Amino acid sequence: MTIRIAHWIADETVDVPDARVAPVYDPATGEQAKEVLLAEPDVVDAAVAAARAAFPAWRALSIARRQAILFRFRELLEARKPELAEIITSEHGKVLSDAAGEIARGQEVLEFAIGFAEALKGDYSVNASTGVDVFSFRQPIGVAAIISPFNFPAMVPMWFFPIALASGDTVVLKPSEKDPSAALWLAALLKEAGLPSGVFNVVHGDKVAVDALLAHPEVDSISFVGSTPIARYVYETAAHHGKRVQALGGAKNHMLVLPDADLDLVADSAVNAGFGSAGERCMAISVIVAVEPVADELIAKVTERMRGLRIGDGRRGCDMGPLVTREHRDKVASYIDVALADGAEVVVDGRGVVPDGEPGGFWLGPTLIDRVATTSRVYTEEIFGPVLSVVRVASYDEGVALINAGAFGNGTAIFTNDGGAARRFQVDVEVGMIGINVPIPVPVAYHSFGGWKTSAFGDTKAYGRQGFHFFTREKAVTSRWLDPSHGGINLGFPQNV
Repeated sequence: MTIRIAHWIADETVDVPDARVAPVYDPATGEQAKEVLLAEPDVVDAAVAAARAAFPAWRALSIARRQAILFRFRELLEARKPELAEIITSEHGKVLSDAAGEIARGQEVLEFAIGFAEALKGDYSVNASTGVDVFSFRQPIGVAAIISPFNFPAMVPMWFFPIALASGDTVVLKPSEKDPSAALWLAALLKEAGLPSGVFNVVHGDKVAVDALLAHPEVDSISFVGSTPIARYVYETAAHHGKRVQALGGAKNHMLVLPDADLDLVADSAVNAGFGSAGERCMAISVIVAVEPVADELIAKVTERMRGLRIGDGRRGCDMGPLVTREHRDKVASYIDVALADGAEVVVDGRGVVPDGEPGGFWLGPTLIDRVATTSRVYTEEIFGPVLSVVRVASYDEGVALINAGAFGNGTAIFTNDGGAARRFQVDVEVGMIGINVPIPVPVAYHSFGGWKTSAFGDTKAYGRQGFHFFTREKAVTSRWLDPSHGGINLGFPQNV
């Protein structure tokens, strides 16, 4: 019997017998393992109503009590991370170690959020005018909706909901329908930690559920991670309905390699950043920009390392697992034909991989393509799979100009032993996150995550101090108590004296 994945509303599992459903596969076998309910607007309404009803009491709860619940959640998560990693691997396909790493990065944001008392302190000015004090403080905005992608079913929700909960907001999470079980696992753990009913809700669904959240009058904010076209749509639609929005989109991340770089370090970093999680990362390196004359030597080193990778079921100790669905695997593989048609050289073709796993799994091995034209779709589009391109340039300036000419601005890296070049690069390059001899420059939790250009819509990034600003709004209070007298009638503009 197929397992049904239901919604989570007000601490209860909510099944809808006649609901539309979508299949959930085990990517390593290619077999459908579960089915997930797809919410209609009435289910979204119920989840938002539960969050709205829970909001006043949650907002009023003291800092100490909210901190205690989040700390208890952190302790439960720490004890049970292997269980969550297995769930992620079974539905996404990434190897267990990568799933555990995802959880650990999400936990960093949770641990940052637990210290929210410091982040939410206000300001106070005594005697701004004679006998008048002015102070400001931040309050939660209300119901926060989170729409998260398939590639990080635990980490990306945890970029947002710990900070939203710490701020006093209530949450409706819409996870990807491709790997939805991690969200329910987190919801049950929050309940066990003592989170009050209705504060955290999970609604599964497709575009119908997303559109219902974007337009819902009782949803106050939208946090989204996904492809650039959908991020733009989410931003424009939610903003049209008066919501605060942060919508993180796609990427085409470059690695600029200068001739003085340590090519062994570069080769290791390119393989790790290009093929980890089967390339299904918005921060994956997808383009090596090699400043000549290093390309040939570097390609030889990368190819040597690729030969040693073990591709297969993520539960068998492999290095890289399958892609998330058959359709996505086929789409990614089609770019290899595009590369050949555009005159590129396919150095390693992942379509011939022999995996350590069931033949029906959604397999595509690591692929390396040299001499990719910047006009090719292989270069201009986000592939989101284990395909690494090499573009050769003649100079640092040509490499930076190439990066800056792109539509995306998520993350990029430079590899060099020249400190002056690295310092110049961090100023010259037009992206939001920069690595210097670091291939995947995802900031730690007390800084903020987010790109530039079409990689992000909205003026607030994820987590860090900006996260608390997103999930709260400021009040400024002007107060007079010391002098009960007044100056009589005066219709002029108030003066500070």
